[in-house]
Amino acid sequence: MALQMKQEGKFEYLETGGTGEPLVLLHGLFGGLSNFGAQIEYFKDKFNVIIPTLPIMTLPLRKVSLAGLVDYLEDFVNYKEFPPIHIMGNSLGGHVAILYALAHPENISTITLSGSSGLFESAMGNTLPPRKNYEFIKAKTESTFYDPAVSSKELVDEVFSTVNDRNKGLRIIMTAKSAVRHNLGHKLDQIKAPTLLIWGNQDTITPPFVGEQFQQHIANSELYFIDLCAHAPMMERPVEFNAIMGEWLERQTAAAE
Repeated sequence: MALQMKQEGKFEYLETGGTGEPLVLLHGLFGGLSNFGAQIEYFKDKFNVIIPTLPIMTLPLRKVSLAGLVDYLEDFVNYKEFPPIHIMGNSLGGHVAILYALAHPENISTITLSGSSGLFESAMGNTLPPRKNYEFIKAKTESTFYDPAVSSKELVDEVFSTVNDRNKGLRIIMTAKSAVRHNLGHKLDQIKAPTLLIWGNQDTITPPFVGEQFQQHIANSELYFIDLCAHAPMMERPVEFNAIMGEWLERQTAAAE
């Protein structure tokens, strides 16, 4: 039976309900639960896979920021009463994961980052892109992937709709600016949890050198590159991504035991 979204109070999320340890997956600024379909299938038998919807579009406007998203994640983990979690974040989701791990190291088993912001990112910029310019939005969305065909018309339409909605567009810009302000270069050496870094060789938003900088700052980290792949490896190269993450998590679990 297909998994159903759950709505409990302010929390919207998907959960496989497996008996394994919790594996929390965090999407990026324009991402969503659909980004992780391949990871759900791959990890659901070994982990309880949880994907919360980050409330970029629903937080009170005064709380729209990276800090607001981290507070939301903290409330969600406390509400679910999870034991220490394995956390994985792509792009902005990686940034949220790092800040949560820094604030609550006791709640973290492992960290996986892919194309994470926090050191350097080149995306939409600080202003809304040209309104009603579908081809511009299409090109920007396609730049997330090495193969533009991965960027479906449905995905482009969704991004186009978001940036042309004044309220949603404002939230996107506020969140993006907050991420730029929260540079983590001076904090990453505080991370002690085992950390996996998976980067696309052709990522133009958080280029490969960003992954290398994360590895330099985080002592207990491993970095892997996937070729013919850009900013969302879990979507564009799910087989390679899952194999790397799965083998690494097995090693970390064995070491912890």
